[in-house]
Amino acid sequence: MGARAGVELTVGEADTAQELGSGDVPVLGTPRALALAEAATVAATAGTLEPGLTTVGTRVELEHLAPTPVGRTVRAVATLLEAEGRRLVFEVTVHDGDTVAARGRVERVIVDRQTFVQRATGA
Repeated sequence: MGARAGVELTVGEADTAQELGSGDVPVLGTPRALALAEAATVAATAGTLEPGLTTVGTRVELEHLAPTPVGRTVRAVATLLEAEGRRLVFEVTVHDGDTVAARGRVERVIVDRQTFVQRATGA
C-alpha cells in the first residue's frame, strides 16, 4: 500500500467546462479534473500488476473546489489508501499551484484485461 503517482495537465480550451458541456465557464471542467485524477490512479499502479492484469474504475467521489483558468498547469496526485482483494481505494487531489482545486476518492478493481475486453465487446 501507499503507492503514489502524479500526472500534470496544462489546461487548454478543450479542457474547459464550456467545451465539455459541463458548464458555461472557460475554466477546467469537472469531467476533465476527474479524468486527470483517474490517470493518476492508473499511473500509481503502473508496473505493479502481473502481466495481463489492469485496473478499471468502479466508483468516484470528487469535490471540485476551485476554478482553474486556461493556461494554468494542474497536478493530480493519487495515493493508494486501501487494497482489499482486487479492490483498490485511492485518495486523489488536484492542485493548481498551492491551491487544492479538487479532491476525493477513486475506487478501482483489478481485472484480467483480455477477459474484460471480451465481455465488454461480446466477443
